[in-house]
Amino acid sequence: MSFDVDVRWRIGRRDFHFAFESGPGLTAITGPSGVGKTSLLNVVAGLLRPDAGHVTVAGERLFDRARRIDVPPRERRAGYVFQDARLFPHLRVEKNLAYGQRDGSGLGMDMDDVVAFLRIGHLLRRWPSTLSGGEAQRVAIGRALLSGPRFLLMDEPLGALDAERREDIMEVIERLRDELELPILYVSHDRAEVDRLADRVVTLRETKNR
Repeated sequence: MSFDVDVRWRIGRRDFHFAFESGPGLTAITGPSGVGKTSLLNVVAGLLRPDAGHVTVAGERLFDRARRIDVPPRERRAGYVFQDARLFPHLRVEKNLAYGQRDGSGLGMDMDDVVAFLRIGHLLRRWPSTLSGGEAQRVAIGRALLSGPRFLLMDEPLGALDAERREDIMEVIERLRDELELPILYVSHDRAEVDRLADRVVTLRETKNR
């Protein structure tokens, strides 16, 4: 099992409770705006601490309030990819890729492997400001892979791209899913995108305010 999540938390007067289990591959998280999709990714990453429940990824318990388990974010080894690439503008692509690089990724991939896998060797000396949206997302994915991830969190990674570049990055995500076999938790509003990529779909529902 890739993800076993059952968590509750409150923000202001609003309660959130999400529970799901999924097998290997890509699990898509869908639902209306404001329902808590990004917050759920942040809970799994360890950036937001729930009030109750547990988070298990690939058999490892990362959070369990009852058992007082709360693995620090860095030790959870989540590769996080956002809608906007969030590259450092003052660093060339090669330095962006190397930022946060750690050994022992579990993937058996070094810088050369990641560059070859994503086909971004021609971009290494470029500045982020000169990249297209699709090129920037390839670099962002590469940086996530070099962080030593045991799983990937992807928050609408195609949301800011035009149709041509969306297709390009969708093919990259399919290769991540099929060739690297990393567990992926993937947020999207786009049903066609989800139908193509997801092994399992979890739809979040609105919660009532108190």
